[in-house]
Formats: sequence, structure tokens, C-alpha cells
Amino acid sequence: MTTAILIIGALVVLGGLAFLVVRVARSHGGGASIEERMAEFGTLERPPTLEELELSQPFSERVLMPLITRLADFAMRFSPAKSMEEMQHKLDLAGNPYDLKKFVGMRILAAILFGGLGIAIMFLGKSMPKIQRFALPLVGAGLGYYLPVLSLGSKIKKRQKEIIKSLPDALDLLTICVEAGLGFDAAMAKVSEKWDNELCVAFRRVIQELQLGKLRREALRDMANRMDVPDVSTFVAAIIQADQLGVSIARVLRIQSDQMRMRRRQRAEELARQAPIKMLPAIAFLIFPAIFIVLLGPAVIQVIQMFQGGMTF
Repeated sequence: MTTAILIIGALVVLGGLAFLVVRVARSHGGGASIEERMAEFGTLERPPTLEELELSQPFSERVLMPLITRLADFAMRFSPAKSMEEMQHKLDLAGNPYDLKKFVGMRILAAILFGGLGIAIMFLGKSMPKIQRFALPLVGAGLGYYLPVLSLGSKIKKRQKEIIKSLPDALDLLTICVEAGLGFDAAMAKVSEKWDNELCVAFRRVIQELQLGKLRREALRDMANRMDVPDVSTFVAAIIQADQLGVSIARVLRIQSDQMRMRRRQRAEELARQAPIKMLPAIAFLIFPAIFIVLLGPAVIQVIQMFQGGMTF
């Protein structure tokens, strides 16, 4: 009985001491910690509103892109479907730098801007003939409408040149991977991982289409159509034929690689033969006049001085 009373008394004393310790700790440090926590909550930034988020975007995203989208929607309503398909094909050939709607909107906006510039020149250039003044807005609008197409054409040529240049090396890498034991799809994936150019971007798209369930021959044909490069079309046709006939793809890749390297060498030799012809205008109009001035200049000066002296005499 005495032991139980002692244990209960000890627990009561320990509980009282613990209560006092906690109370003292809260009285000394608890207020400060609460204030600090409240200060931390006070310094938290509030989430931005929709208006602030919209204003934080660049001017092109806030103003130009909605305007381009509206202009594109209006223009595409009255455009033939065939012309839109041809424009989409050109965008595919260029590597899809823009989507179709954005590109159409850019053409309309450029036509409006250049047409407005022509109107401004028409009102400022009052000394110009009336026909030229009234033709300026039409010429400016037409120029603005076709400038994006010209820019797209240059991108298409640049992409095709890059693909032609990188195709032989890509075929060499594909051949090495296939001969090492990889499948053709895995070899394309490996080459696209280790290399970064337009051809490897096309390889990645083919791999994605294959993963989505598309047939290999259809994915390869679509890749060739998106490039419009004869060498790629030949390579794709050889791979499809080998796949259908059961021929070894490694052997086909080796043959295609040798042929592509030979064609690249032939192109280099052809460009080397064209170099003298391309240099003729520069030689005729820039180098020859300077040579004539250096060689005949002193003689011409002496002849002029001689005639002047004879006339003075």
C-alpha cells in the first residue's frame, strides 16, 4: 500500500514538473515562434491573378498571336481545301516550323502591314504619278502575302540540303547498328539518340508512329513524302522491298550506304567543276578592271600629259 502511494505521488510530482516546464517554455519562446510563423505566412506571395498572368506574357503572345489566329480563321473559311493541303505539305517539307493556322495568319498580317505601308507612301508621295501611287498598296499587299512563302521555300531548300548531306553518314551508322545485332527500328532509335539533325528528327517521328501502331512501310513512305528528297525515296523503297521479300536489311543498308557515298562524291566533283564558271562574273567585273587600271593607268596618264603638252606647245 505504501509503495503504491509513493508511486502515485512520484507520478503526480513528475506530471506537475512536466507541466511547469512546458508552461515556462511556452511563456518564453512560444510567443516569438508564433510571431515568426505569422510573419512567414505574411511574407508568402499571393497567387497572381489572371490579369497579372496575362500581362506577364510577351507582347507577341498577348496581342499578335490572338490577332494572327483570328485572321487565319477568317482566311481559312474561304480558302480551298486543296490549297490548304498544299500549304501543309510545304510546311512538312520545311520541318513544320509553324502550324498551318499560324502561317496563314502570318501571311494575312504581312499583307495588311505592307499594304498599309503602301498606303502611307501613296499619301506622302504626292509628286509620283497617280498610277504608281494607287498601285503601291496592291504591290505592298501582294509582296507581304508572298514573302512568308519565299521564306518557307528557303527553309525547305536548307532542310533538304542538310538531309542530303547527313544521309550517307546516317546510313553508315544504321548499317553498323544492324550488323551489330539490332533490329532496324532499334537502329533508327539509336541513331536518332546519338545524333541531332533534321534526318534524325524524321527518324524519331517514324519511331513514334511505329509505337502508335503504324505499319513500318507506311511510316517510311510518309517520311519520304515529308522530305521530297530523291535519295531518301530510294532508300525507303529499298528498305520496303527488302522487308517484303525477306532480304537481309543489313546487306541492303550496306549497298545503299555505298551508293549514297558515291553520289555525295559525285555531287562534290560536280560543284568543283562548276566553280570556275561561277567565278567568271567576279573575275570579269571585279578583278579585270582593277588589273587594267594598274597596268594601263600610267600609260593613259602619260598619253594625256603628252597631248596636253602638245596642245600647250
